[in-house]
Amino acid sequence: MITIALYNLKGGVGKTASCVNFAYLAAKDNFQTLLWDIDPQGATSFYYNIKPKDTTAIKNLVGKDADLDNAIMTTEYEKLDIIPADHSGKALDVMMEELKTAKKRLKTLLNPYSKEYEFIFIDCPPGLSSLSENIFNAADIVLMPVIPTTLSLRTYEMVKQYFKEKNIDIHKLACFFTMADIRRNMHNEVMEELYKDKRFFQNYIPYLSDVEKMGIHKAPIEEFARSSYAAACYRELWEEIKEGLL
Repeated sequence: MITIALYNLKGGVGKTASCVNFAYLAAKDNFQTLLWDIDPQGATSFYYNIKPKDTTAIKNLVGKDADLDNAIMTTEYEKLDIIPADHSGKALDVMMEELKTAKKRLKTLLNPYSKEYEFIFIDCPPGLSSLSENIFNAADIVLMPVIPTTLSLRTYEMVKQYFKEKNIDIHKLACFFTMADIRRNMHNEVMEELYKDKRFFQNYIPYLSDVEKMGIHKAPIEEFARSSYAAACYRELWEEIKEGLL
């Protein structure tokens, strides 16, 4: 079982779209896949058009007697299951409170599923908290989408510093560029600089309208625009990521 957490310190960077597409592609590659939507915005759940069975069940997922079985739901896609987001406003606060004194609680929670699932993807909320620290400890890879701007450089450095402060293995952190526009000098310059850092995958996701259309179709790009450039970019990036993991 390989656990991949899609994370960024801030929102609006294409994190959820990437998580949705990577999980879909993993399942399409015949890997039994679980997608856990922990981001309270619930965009991943929206893209898959799935709502939780019990909107008050979030505490049951992190408490001492936690059991994910009742929260896992099937999607319409073969080999792809999901734990949809709890949209209640208190869900994230409850989760962080429960995890303050148990930095590896999520890792323990996911371990029983190591034989059932080959990939687990986690769509993380933005920010740095007890929950994010728990996710980082549970994940084999923390996959960070980065828009190639100067502000993103600062965010990237802050995340690396957080890993250092919390004694989290920095080798878990891997990055890829998203919403990239190679017509812009700044994007090219930032990409050129960060490609020197071996944490960045060579393939990237450009700024493309088909990614935004996922919300209209409530589906991964492959389902409604398989021949598009956006779909090809995600396939190529997923192949590069997969090659580094398997």
